[in-house]
Amino acid sequence: MPKSKRNKVVSLTKVKKKDRQWKEGLLEKIRQSLDTYPTVYVFKYYNMRNESFKQLREDLKDSSRFVLGSTALMQVALGKSEADEYKAGLSGLGEHIKGTVGLFFTKLPHEQVKEHFEAYVHEDYARAGAKAAHDFSLTEGPLSGPMGPLPHTLEPQLRKFGLPTKLNKGVVELLKDHTVCREGQKLDAAQAGILRVFDIKMAECKLKLLAVWRSGDDGTGEVEQLSEDEEEYGGAGEFDAIGDDLAMGSGGFSDDGQDGEDGDEGDG
Repeated sequence: MPKSKRNKVVSLTKVKKKDRQWKEGLLEKIRQSLDTYPTVYVFKYYNMRNESFKQLREDLKDSSRFVLGSTALMQVALGKSEADEYKAGLSGLGEHIKGTVGLFFTKLPHEQVKEHFEAYVHEDYARAGAKAAHDFSLTEGPLSGPMGPLPHTLEPQLRKFGLPTKLNKGVVELLKDHTVCREGQKLDAAQAGILRVFDIKMAECKLKLLAVWRSGDDGTGEVEQLSEDEEEYGGAGEFDAIGDDLAMGSGGFSDDGQDGEDGDEGDG
């Protein structure tokens, strides 16, 4: 029977699921880092973006390594109890590995680590699901953005976002006063889109050190809590791929610097 000549739909998004080999590779990465670096931190991330994080990783690559991914696998790699911990004392970090967290392995002294993490604060556009940092409203009449009057080509998109607008001789006009969001309100996709159009940044990208384990001369160590965990705010961020260690979002990693594949989701 001759082959059908009808066009076939071919999915370009099909990816492999994380398998046993991938998981074993992740565990090995973490344990190799434990053998290489004397100190490991658990840190929490808020509203993170790939581009800014890659720069931080590049700045610290000679002395440190970031590992982000499945929290369950990170706990297993360190050890969930004294009986199975990779090095003495590491299981104490397990209680801090939950939510949007990662591991930071380093040879740097604590004060330098603290300085790098505290300096890492960036503003960005909030995404759907984030909470509004403050009220934002628009007033009836011609609309302007950060670069001046809005281009007429944006008017159809603004109407899709739910704004009562019209074109008046090529000028985008708002037909009545409109409240885009209130402080503390959870943003939807339309609200996030409007805030981006008007260059309103409500997401604070930052890192926070939660706990640290330091290796002693005999290879054992103790866990020190550095700060209290906080309630989640904003979105987890991109982290589709961050390079040589792990890619967040999918919970995967890529040694060749390519995007991680979809697969086992991180617990956080």
